[in-house]
Amino acid sequence: MHIMSTFEHERLELSRTGAQPWKLWGPYLSERQWGTVREDYSDNGDAWSYFSHDQARARAYKWGEDGIAGISDEKQRLCWSLALWNGQDPILKERLFGLTNVEGNHGEDVKEYYFYLDSTPTHSYMKYLYKYPQAAYPYDDLVQRSRQRNRAEMEYELLDTGVFAENRYFDVFVEYAKADATDILLRIEVANRGPDAATLHLLPHLWFRNTWWMAPDAPRPILRAGKPHKNAAVVEAQHPEIGNYWLYCEGAGELLFTENE
Repeated sequence: MHIMSTFEHERLELSRTGAQPWKLWGPYLSERQWGTVREDYSDNGDAWSYFSHDQARARAYKWGEDGIAGISDEKQRLCWSLALWNGQDPILKERLFGLTNVEGNHGEDVKEYYFYLDSTPTHSYMKYLYKYPQAAYPYDDLVQRSRQRNRAEMEYELLDTGVFAENRYFDVFVEYAKADATDILLRIEVANRGPDAATLHLLPHLWFRNTWWMAPDAPRPILRAGKPHKNAAVVEAQHPEIGNYWLYCEGAGELLFTENE
């Protein structure tokens, strides 16, 4: 009997035995943390109204994080995701948008186009695709038109808004490849599918989930600018549980740091 053996099989065995933590990092960042029972502290159990998509950009989560094409360690302590801006939207595209249970004529419904294209079992390689319109994202139109439809009618989809007319959108590919269990290479590739030149701003985010809110005296992690390396800007991340990590950003512009508390 022939037993198949590949590099991925070897990585799986190293992970199983605990020799190398090949599954420590993966696509563990939530797609949606807003509007979930995990973040619901309302008196009436109305999770959708208590924490909306609109609030998420200015309000801290307690039990998780979310983002586009994101990764994190297995306990979601250090997180990375990609934010986008097409120059037309009133807000950054930091997370997926969808209808709440009361807004959709068939209940909750994500209104985005994104695809998980590939992944190995240890997440040593992953590929993700997000389709981002070049025109302003029709947040209000999706909500208002969907509310007008009853359960017997078809859903009002993002394509129905006309925002993808003439293929005026970006294909945003995000690829991950692990050099080893804790060394991750990342590539972002953007393709303009429309007939005209268009601008897209890429804003990679690196942050810590707030695990210290219940213990104010607990040691806090640190994010700071590191010494530039060749043509790469460097962000140093120090965490009391997972140790030190460095994010190298080739061709990056200015590094921006915020304190969201």
